[in-house]
Order: sequence, then C-alpha cells, then structure tokens
Amino acid sequence: MRKLWIYFLLLVFLCSCGGPHEGGLLSWFKKGSKVEAPDPELAQLVEKALKYYRKGHWELAEEAFRAIRDRYPDTPYALWAELKLADCKFYAKQYLEAIVLYEEFEKLHPTNEAIPYVIYQIGTCYYKLMLSPDRDQSFTKKAIENYERLIERFPDSPYVVEARQRIKECRERLGEHELYVARYYFRTKRYRAAYWRILYLLQTYPNTRAAHKAQTLAQRYYAKALEETRALAAGTLKDFWGKPVR
Repeated sequence: MRKLWIYFLLLVFLCSCGGPHEGGLLSWFKKGSKVEAPDPELAQLVEKALKYYRKGHWELAEEAFRAIRDRYPDTPYALWAELKLADCKFYAKQYLEAIVLYEEFEKLHPTNEAIPYVIYQIGTCYYKLMLSPDRDQSFTKKAIENYERLIERFPDSPYVVEARQRIKECRERLGEHELYVARYYFRTKRYRAAYWRILYLLQTYPNTRAAHKAQTLAQRYYAKALEETRALAAGTLKDFWGKPVR
C-alpha cells in the first residue's frame, strides 16, 4: 500500500512540474537533482539515461529510456521515458521520427500536462523541416497547423509567444514561395497563371514582405495577362496543351 502511495505522489509531481521552456514531464529532473525511485535498479537506470541525455549521447540515452519504459511500464517513470524518447529523436535532428513519437504520446495521453509542449514540439519539427521558397511547402503548412492548434487549445501556454512568431515566419516563407512561382510563370510566358499567383499572394499573405514586392509587380503582370487572354480569344496564341482557343 505504501509503495502505491509513493507512485501516486510521483505521478502528481510528474504532471505538475515544468518550466516555461520544458513543460510537464521534461523538467521532472533538474540537473544535479537526486533520483529517488522505489526500485534501486530503476533509479540507476534513470541516472544513466539522464547522464547520456545531458551529454547529448542521444542513441545511448534512447536505449536507457526505452529500457525504463519497457521494464517499468506501471510507474510514472515510463511516461516520462516515453516523452524523452521523442526528445532524443528531436535533438538528434531526426524530426520525422520525433513527430511519430510525439503524436503517439499525444494520442495515448491526451490529457497529460505535457500536451502543450508536445504539440509545440510537433510544430517545431515541421518548422525545422521547412524547405526553401523554391520547393514544396507542405512542412511549412504543417508547422502553422500545429502552432495554431496549440494557440487554440492552450492560449495561456508559455509556448504561445514563440508559436505566434514562428507562424509569422512560416507565412513569410509561404509568401516567398508564391512570389517565386508567380515569377516562374511570368518568365515562362504563362502570364495569366503568373497574375493569378500574384493575386493569391496578396489576398492570402497580405502582411508579408513578399506581398509588398508583389504589389510592385501586379500592374505589369495584369497587363501581360490581359494580352494573353485576348490572344487566346483571337486564336493567335496556343493554350497550355498546344491548341488554339476557339
């Protein structure tokens, strides 16, 4: 009975502690703190995991955290180890694998105190995976999606300030992507497509640097798009498939 009470107290502690940059489970053990586990072998394993984690030996830390999770599934240490496994992947820059583990943690423990941190980390993984403006922006959109999910669900979370800033950065990236595509279409003489992308940019990302640049191009792109429309209507210009429009 006494051991069950100890586990209960540990679980409460596990879910309540956390700093603004770590969240719930992450700050369970601060540097230099003494691990007090009811099982000496578990305490030793926890100390080993922390030692490797603090030194950035991610693979060794993973091995230790995985052992904690698998050998002591009925203790609060297992929950902590689950989250730390995801963190190891994140700090090892294995972002896609980290996303899987964070999402699994959220699915299995949807009401845990660490969920705001978990959602923030999912967004940050996608943020780290963002590609340059001339490439696919799926990761950028996923980053925004998760940061907005964090803001909507946990508006008082300490992660919200950084999430808002990163949403702004992501929108700048998406604006630059639309500008790149518009310029590409214009350069390849697909003027109507170019003008459409300029309009989309101005409507969707109006407060970005890319939109400011697009404003200076809009009139010229419109004039060329109008010429193209008239030429297609007159049958003097072939459409995308190489056939005159009649």
